Amino acid sequence: MELTMITHTTDPLILLDHVTKNFRVGEREVTILNDISLGILPGEFTAIIGPSGSGKSTLLNMITGIDHPSTGEVRVAGQQLNGLSENRLSKWRGVHIGIVFQFFQLLPALSLRHNVTLPMDFAGKYPASERVTRAMSLLESVGLADQADKLPGMVSGGQQQRAAIARALANDPPLIVTDEPTGNLDSHSAEIVFQLFAELMTQGKTVLMVTHDRERAQQASRLIEIRDGRIASDRS
Repeated sequence: MELTMITHTTDPLILLDHVTKNFRVGEREVTILNDISLGILPGEFTAIIGPSGSGKSTLLNMITGIDHPSTGEVRVAGQQLNGLSENRLSKWRGVHIGIVFQFFQLLPALSLRHNVTLPMDFAGKYPASERVTRAMSLLESVGLADQADKLPGMVSGGQQQRAAIARALANDPPLIVTDEPTGNLDSHSAEIVFQLFAELMTQGKTVLMVTHDRERAQQASRLIEIRDGRIASDRS
């Protein structure tokens, strides 16, 4: 499937300016990201690939504000992340970024519907009276309306990941970030999940996906390869 990028502005939604990340391991300082500058436009579906240890997940952590660069600047949706307190960053992230994990991370004691309403409860973006209706609409969009009252453990891995996508969309964030979203799924479920991400791009969402699946990554509108903490290639 060939994807066409939808953009509404020439300003990057994600901007990394000379970002370096170092970690201290014993007496040594190890560089995980090495002077990365990168801009991602609204509406791009970008796949990031690279060998284990290349810095892919660390790059995502910079963009989501989960971690901070040693040097350089990270700006997402117009907000410079470096200087935000953890409390402000958490609130900002809840509105602007939807995160989808490899192992779903749905709360096991809550139904799929309650898992989707939870981010809305935290952010307070939608009136309480609208949240269940919105959650059901999102679950319907990923084909799970008839599973809404089930606990995560009662549905398949592919269904859990689709519910996690619905949860990531709860507050209508402009950016969806996902780390190995299909790595724990069979090939059929993985293709369904990938198609959901592709559909989000056609709706104007920006999708950033780390994956080891090179074949599926090549279907994204942009493919970035990271090696040894640097951008080895970047092609659309």
